[in-house]
Amino acid sequence: MYFGDNNGDFKDLDVTQKLLKDGTMILPIFYDRFENDIPSVLENQNAIKFSEDELNRITNVVLEAFELLRSTRKVFISYRRAESTAVAIQLYEALEAYNFDVFLDTHSIQKGEPFQDELWHRMTDCDVIILLNTPGFLESHWCKEEFAEASAKQIGIVQLVWPNHQIKNIDKSSYISYPIQLTEDDFINKESDSTGRFIETMVERVLTEVESVRARNLAARQDNLITEFRNIAEKNKRKVTVQPEKILTEDLPNGEHIIYIPTIGIPQSTSCQSAEIKKELMGYDEVSIRLIYDDLRIRDKWLKHLEWLNDNFRKDIKTLKKQDFELWLQKA
Repeated sequence: MYFGDNNGDFKDLDVTQKLLKDGTMILPIFYDRFENDIPSVLENQNAIKFSEDELNRITNVVLEAFELLRSTRKVFISYRRAESTAVAIQLYEALEAYNFDVFLDTHSIQKGEPFQDELWHRMTDCDVIILLNTPGFLESHWCKEEFAEASAKQIGIVQLVWPNHQIKNIDKSSYISYPIQLTEDDFINKESDSTGRFIETMVERVLTEVESVRARNLAARQDNLITEFRNIAEKNKRKVTVQPEKILTEDLPNGEHIIYIPTIGIPQSTSCQSAEIKKELMGYDEVSIRLIYDDLRIRDKWLKHLEWLNDNFRKDIKTLKKQDFELWLQKA
């Protein structure tokens, strides 16, 4: 991070130029006007204006830069069309402007794709769910299914509870829930029907909450995946060690080494590249890498694609899905 100065007293410009030349990510933070607060050497860097509301976002950018938080920012909006379409679209647009990859059923599924399979697939790969908890939400079969699915996947839910609606009906079954009780004052002209939209400060509050929940929930899901893998390893008398970087390592009796990297959501090619960097940081020359992930609800075509990559990728970096943990640890 480079904190600007509105008096133009810029520090450490030599170091900043060197870091830029090395390709290091630098996040400029300004207080009033970018042009005055940030030195010209950083004029091409995308910056954030400092405010208390932006602290979570700044923290997440830093975590992403250190590969401690995945850089894909995925949010899933769950709602009942008959009751909250206008707010769903409003949040979709606001989150996109905030650099999130947002799933909204009416906007995010290609024609010809199997609707429900793609919806579960996208939910599996999201960081946070925004649930618009309107009075009739749980009366919808599919809304209820989405809620149950989120709980099964341990995905954090930001619940926006409509005015005069009781949250107690659903919060007991949610795995990780962050409820916000709304009032009529949170809506433009106090209209909270299907055409009602949030006032600007409410939108900003949702953005701040999503940013905060995202980092905490991804960390919790990563911990859960690590715990499940370790338990199966111990059951099969395999000794894996959790490293401070939240990866697992195993030294085999024949001298070979394996690094297991917990991957939340669907592994991507960038996950393999990130794994290669981690291997170098660990100081290993020869090591096998396995990206471990939960394959529940991932579409078959993606699972087949990952299997194909395992068979054809030249480097010893492969994916290992949860349903194969036991078999792998028994025979590897």
